[in-house]
Amino acid sequence: MLHQGEHTVQRRAGLTRDRWGSARVGATVPPVAADFAGRQRLVVIAAADDAGAAWTGVITGPPGFVAAPDDRTLVVGRLPAAGDPLAGLFDAERDIGILMIEPGSRKRMRVNGRAGRDGDRLLVRTAQVYSNCPKYIQTRTYANETVRGDAVAGGELTAGQQRWIAGADTFFIGTYAPGQGADASHRGGNPGFVTVTGDRRLTWPDYTGNAMYMTLGNLELEPRCGLLFLDWENGDTLHLTGRARVDWDPDRAATVPGAKRLVDFSVERVVQISGGMGQRWAFGEYSRFNPEGSKEASSATAH
Repeated sequence: MLHQGEHTVQRRAGLTRDRWGSARVGATVPPVAADFAGRQRLVVIAAADDAGAAWTGVITGPPGFVAAPDDRTLVVGRLPAAGDPLAGLFDAERDIGILMIEPGSRKRMRVNGRAGRDGDRLLVRTAQVYSNCPKYIQTRTYANETVRGDAVAGGELTAGQQRWIAGADTFFIGTYAPGQGADASHRGGNPGFVTVTGDRRLTWPDYTGNAMYMTLGNLELEPRCGLLFLDWENGDTLHLTGRARVDWDPDRAATVPGAKRLVDFSVERVVQISGGMGQRWAFGEYSRFNPEGSKEASSATAH
């Protein structure tokens, strides 16, 4: 089915190929994807709550905690924990976007569909299953487990959270559109690629990707989205929900190395969870695809 948001964005970006994007993505989990899922320790998920606010979270576990028992089902052996904005949402089935990412190999796979709670696990009926290229992924290796702590919520970014975001080399974005499902995606670059303006506004560049424009296509139809920043070294998580707007002004994009366009995000709610990731990962190296930019901020977050 044609995703009108993707189609609009693709034409605006100069792509004229038909049926490019979610329209060409299959629903089945091939054996190679099932094997990949079974090796993963980290799953990013995205969904909208009952009020329409989009959130992005993370579920972690040992290899084998994700499985594909058949070619239309994915099982995540844990649920979003207490304090996570997604906790409890899957008591009722809803659209979900899933990103499984293996930082050490720079491999990633996306699974979109419908998910609901099945005991203490998440049962996903797949609608879209596809892999992505390795661009803009920084390598990291698993270190150890962390202890989950308290969640603190607010309506704006603290000074420490602003520094965290400004020093990040990676974040995840969850989007959705009515009748089109939800999606979780990765964004990466050198530290400083996300700029922070005050306590409620972020901007990041949209770099050259696979031209499917699944994230921007959803934003074309529904501006509400959720961002997730991970403190890889300490295990803390920072969840933001708000609204994004794509700025197609080429002159403004030209001021940011590698940017094809810029995305502005307005913060509406913030949740920070101590140890929310449940794991620590050690930094390896930056992606060779990252456009030149500031590396002055350490990949270790300061907050």
